[in-house]
Formats: sequence, C-alpha cells, structure tokens
Amino acid sequence: MENMAGKVVLITGASSAIGEHIAYEYAKRGAYLVLVATREDCLGKVAGRARQLGSPDVVLICADVSQIKECKRFVEEAVNHHFGRLDHLVCNTGTESFGLFEDAADVAKFAPVMDVNFWGSVAPACFAIPHLRKSRGRIVVNASVLGWTVSPWASVYGATKAALVNFYETFRIDLKQEVKITTVAPAFIEAEMLQEKHSSNTGDIVADEKMRKIMVSLFAVRSSEECAKAIVNGACRGDRYVIEPPWYKVFILFQFVCPGLVQWCAHWLFTTSDQVPPRGCCKKRMF
Repeated sequence: MENMAGKVVLITGASSAIGEHIAYEYAKRGAYLVLVATREDCLGKVAGRARQLGSPDVVLICADVSQIKECKRFVEEAVNHHFGRLDHLVCNTGTESFGLFEDAADVAKFAPVMDVNFWGSVAPACFAIPHLRKSRGRIVVNASVLGWTVSPWASVYGATKAALVNFYETFRIDLKQEVKITTVAPAFIEAEMLQEKHSSNTGDIVADEKMRKIMVSLFAVRSSEECAKAIVNGACRGDRYVIEPPWYKVFILFQFVCPGLVQWCAHWLFTTSDQVPPRGCCKKRMF
C-alpha cells in the first residue's frame, strides 16, 4: 500500500459526490490536496473537512475541465505555484446525458458531454505527465461500467466513457510503467441519485423524480463514501482497475462473452417494463 503522507494529489470534480469523498480518503492518508471544480463555495466546504481529516494543506482552483487552457492552468498552478510536485492525478469530473438519441432536438448539444467526459479527463493527464514521470506517480481516471457494457438511453454517455477507457488502455502501454494508471468503473452511486436533474429536449433543466425512482429501483446503489474508499484503496494498492461494486465484473464479462444475451436482457428490462421513461425524457448531470 503506497504511503501518501506528504504527497500531492490533484482531484478534478472534487466539489461533491465521489470526488468529494476521494478528497477525504486522501486527506486521511496525510496527502496535500489540489481540489478542482467549477463551484467555489462547495470546494471551500470540502477543503475545510479535508483539513480536519488530516490533509496538511489544501489548494482550491476553480476551473472548467472542458476547456483545454483551463486544464493546463490548474496543473501548472498546482505544481509551479504551490507544491512543486505531483504524485496522483485523479480525473473525476463527468457529466451524464441519458435519453433516446433519436429524440434529440439538436445533436450538437451532445458535444459538451464528450468535451467533459473525454477531453476533461485526457487534457489534464497530458499536462501532468512530465511531473508524474518525475515522481513515478499515478493517474486515476473515473470511467464507468458503461465504458465496457451497454445500457438503453445512454448511447452518447456510454460512447464517451468507452473512448476514455480505450484511450487509457493504450496510454498505459505508451507510458511503459513510468506512470501508473488506475481505471475506475463505478456503477450507480447513491449520493448522485438523490438529486437527479434532467434536461428536456428544449434544454431546460428540471427535476425528474420518476427517472430517479426508476434508476434506484432497477439497480443496486452504492454510497459515494464506499465507492471513494474502494477507489483510493485500489489506487494506493496499485490496482489497474477498480470496479465498484465488484460484482459488476460479471456484467462486463457477459458483454464480451454473450453480447446477444446482454442485449436481450437490456431490452427486456428497460423497454418492455412499465417503468420506461416517457419519450423525450433526457437527463444531464454534472459534478
């Protein structure tokens, strides 16, 4: 188990949910933290709690990971202006967009999902690599089980995560063990399910209690605390993959071995049930 005391960890999407609790787990291990998100007020609360849990120092940086220049800025600021090194980079920021693709009023509205989910977890790594090489550090990238499996209503979201998984599988080879990579694939997380908001085809963000109940009723839900603890334990242990909860590995295995069966089950579970969301229902969440 890697000793993180005195080491520097940069976490994107650290203002809530999994990212928030990842910060707490690293804080308990005595790491210096650089917390990145767009919501400064939430970051301040997370920083205060992280200091109480044992982090010697916490730096807050407001930035939008979908902007390449912003990614370069927060990596350079963390290393050149504050701690002088970087040991773990946790690419955690993500956005969800669920709905029937054919119902999209404007396909261009899906572009930000790729900008956040893919480039938002690739660009920071590109700028951080020189520093991580020096420390023989690690990248922890938060993908999704949908990067390997399929789910109705999630064609675009799943595609962004699949692209992320494939990139880091290749990048792992390119880095030749000079920088380690832990790919994280969480399923449904409780804290994020409690405040679901959905974007309609008009672009309006509305709370959708029906969709929340559907997702919670169909899937086993894990808490952010449990998920974050498993992620940080896996990263410090040197794991290549952290799938949370672990039994979701079965779904990934079936996707490759019996794709027809997975498709049939998904069709039966989602499209023949009375719990199908109304057409035109589309959801988007950013953390």
